[in-house]
Amino acid sequence: MKPPSSPQSSFSTVKNSLRRINLKCKNHRRPYGSEPLPRGIVSQTSDLEMQPLWRTPNTPPSKLYQNSANSSISLLAMAVGIKQKDLVGKMVKKFLSSGFVVMLFHYDGNVDVWKQFQWNDLVIHVAAVNQTKWWFAKRFLHPDIVAQYGYIFLWDEDLGVDNFNPQRYVSIVRKEALEISQPALDFSKSEVHHQITARVKGSTVHRRTYKPNANGTGCDEHSTAPPCTGWIELMAPVFSRAAWRCVWYMIQNNLIHAWGLDMQLGYCAQGNRTKNIGVVDAEYIIHYGRPTLGGPDENEKLPQSIAKDHRVDVRRESYNEMKIFRRKWERAAKNDECWIDPYPVNSSRH
Repeated sequence: MKPPSSPQSSFSTVKNSLRRINLKCKNHRRPYGSEPLPRGIVSQTSDLEMQPLWRTPNTPPSKLYQNSANSSISLLAMAVGIKQKDLVGKMVKKFLSSGFVVMLFHYDGNVDVWKQFQWNDLVIHVAAVNQTKWWFAKRFLHPDIVAQYGYIFLWDEDLGVDNFNPQRYVSIVRKEALEISQPALDFSKSEVHHQITARVKGSTVHRRTYKPNANGTGCDEHSTAPPCTGWIELMAPVFSRAAWRCVWYMIQNNLIHAWGLDMQLGYCAQGNRTKNIGVVDAEYIIHYGRPTLGGPDENEKLPQSIAKDHRVDVRRESYNEMKIFRRKWERAAKNDECWIDPYPVNSSRH
């Protein structure tokens, strides 16, 4: 009969086992806060898939989990108001029919009025009065929440999509390896603010614009910086999963209009911004340019003719935020000794 081991030897056995476990696991990184849990139970990401309260044999499987980790499922998120229901309705129906998940951010607080649409229960609704899509995106589109989606479409509500096919668009940006993109604008029908966003007929994708200027500040084939190349506008951006993870960190909590963000998107292009950012001509949209945020306040007890229109105030605040963002970027770049700017002449167009 084997004599019982001494307390000292048992302690040594446990100690040696712990040492082996520590050596084996010391390089296993765990999400912060999950250290007390076994690895297999840790669910690090989430998604926006709605789940049934109970399941039956006929319950269809989740669209997301029918696919692999490289799922083709993508997300459309928009900040919307009921006044634009005609345009919003067309976009939602087109994206839902293309297999997208759709999330609506209601900046006017109106949610119940959308129940008139058959698709209402198929989309996710979030409401917060007088907030921009960037405010919503920072708070509800964390990269770990949207990690299952191949592309994130973060669009304005005043867009026409009669000539746009979401599935074909995703196919093009994937083939062209565009990490950040936007559909081109129909120049004859759109409010176009920047030449690079205008559709080039006969083209599939363009990545730069050409604008001669006698003083040397124009755009040509040698340009390497925005707004000549490596740049899109922010009314209809499309981000790859990897690009969005970077962009989300760049969005500032208190700068809700995100002016100035467009000039820095190249840092999130996962490589060469002149190649990985582009405008898709083959699938194009109309930008109607309908100003909504800050319009006449319907809650004010005043006749419509004298109701306060705050759109000028919104624009002023947007400019102020752009100045704040630029100063914050310059300060951050100067103070971070471990960061190397890949675009040291970022302020130049060439």
